Amino acid sequence: MTENFDRAPGAGRARTKPRSPGLADVGDGDATSVFNQREPLRQPLTSPPLTENNPNNSDTIGGESRRPSKPHQFIHNHSTPASKVKSVDSLVNSSILSANAPEFYPASFSPYEESVSEDGSDGYYTEMTLAELVEEFLSYLNSSPGSFETDIEHMVNMLSSWVTTEETLQELVELIYTQSTAIPNFSYTGARLCNFLSHNLVLSPASGNFRQLLLKRCRTEYEQRDVAVRGDLETQKKFHAYVLFLGELYLRLEVKSAKGPPSRAEILLIALRELMNTLFSNPVDGNLICAVKLLKLTGSVLEDVWKEKGKSDMDQLVQRIENIVLDAQCSRDVKQMLLRLVELRSSNWGRVHAAAASDATPDNDPNYFMNEPTFYTADGTPFTAADPEYSEKYQDILDREDDCFPEDCEENGNESSFNDEDEMDPEIEEAFEKFCLESERRRR
Repeated sequence: MTENFDRAPGAGRARTKPRSPGLADVGDGDATSVFNQREPLRQPLTSPPLTENNPNNSDTIGGESRRPSKPHQFIHNHSTPASKVKSVDSLVNSSILSANAPEFYPASFSPYEESVSEDGSDGYYTEMTLAELVEEFLSYLNSSPGSFETDIEHMVNMLSSWVTTEETLQELVELIYTQSTAIPNFSYTGARLCNFLSHNLVLSPASGNFRQLLLKRCRTEYEQRDVAVRGDLETQKKFHAYVLFLGELYLRLEVKSAKGPPSRAEILLIALRELMNTLFSNPVDGNLICAVKLLKLTGSVLEDVWKEKGKSDMDQLVQRIENIVLDAQCSRDVKQMLLRLVELRSSNWGRVHAAAASDATPDNDPNYFMNEPTFYTADGTPFTAADPEYSEKYQDILDREDDCFPEDCEENGNESSFNDEDEMDPEIEEAFEKFCLESERRRR
């Protein structure tokens, strides 16, 4: 029974024989004979191109080399036509290119040339010029003005090693003047630097020392004041910077004298007086603001000097300012600045002379309330002694402190005396009685 049993799926079923053009008509023999009688595969008309060093188009698949079955067919497919060979030969013969030609550079290319200094060393690090040195010094002082006292001597020593001729001295004067009037808010530090150089720069050619050359440079700008004060906005801006620098220079520049202490340059005093007249002659906002800044800077010193000489130049300037406030077509803010300047001058430029304590009053001493305490209201508003109600509220605070800390209290703080009218909290009163009993018991 088991001999005729076939375990293959579909065993014993009738099948239709396949009819395929590529398969021969076979009987019920072995199935492998059907596949062995297929027609051979046809070779492709063209072989794929062979590329060198291309991992994607490898000549080996699965470790076996892929070669054409017919070597003569591979050679035939990759052979170059004769027409192409002739065209390549003609192109080579007609070409003007040469393997011995020099290197080609684009039109915009500039070949690199190593710079060699005069002493024969490589020029990778060129020597700094005087202009670069001064600009570096001034930039450092502008960013760190607090280091002036500690670093100025080192800077002047370096400049002295550079400035050895009359030409370099004039260049130094021009550089410092230009930077002092061009850098914002540098006029004060620039004037201090000029004063230090005038005393420590030893070079003094026939044309003059540093201070004399600096004053000559300032005079050149001074002679153009009438044109600059009525120029365009940029010209006026430069002129205003020059005026403020001249004011700082008058305060900082000291002229040594063999007979007495150093004094200020008299020529700068005359120049400042004329410059203020020039500014007031064209009372536009920019000129008036510059005049206000100049008088706030130098007003007290100028008035003291003029008073010593018996001159009333400051009174004349103040009178001219009051006329400008009434007549000039300047802005309201500028008029307010001028009025505050007049008030500042009437208060002796904010200066307070030493006076006896008994003579000091809130009217003649602006620092009268300086040592008084400052309180703050519930909403955080400062409440000082200058307020009208300060004295009453301050006295009320002092009275409350006296009530909280009576004078008849014991210094050691162990015992306190209370008036009969004072009411004590019951718990505190009970604790106080226990404390007194305990103290009495310990005494016994």
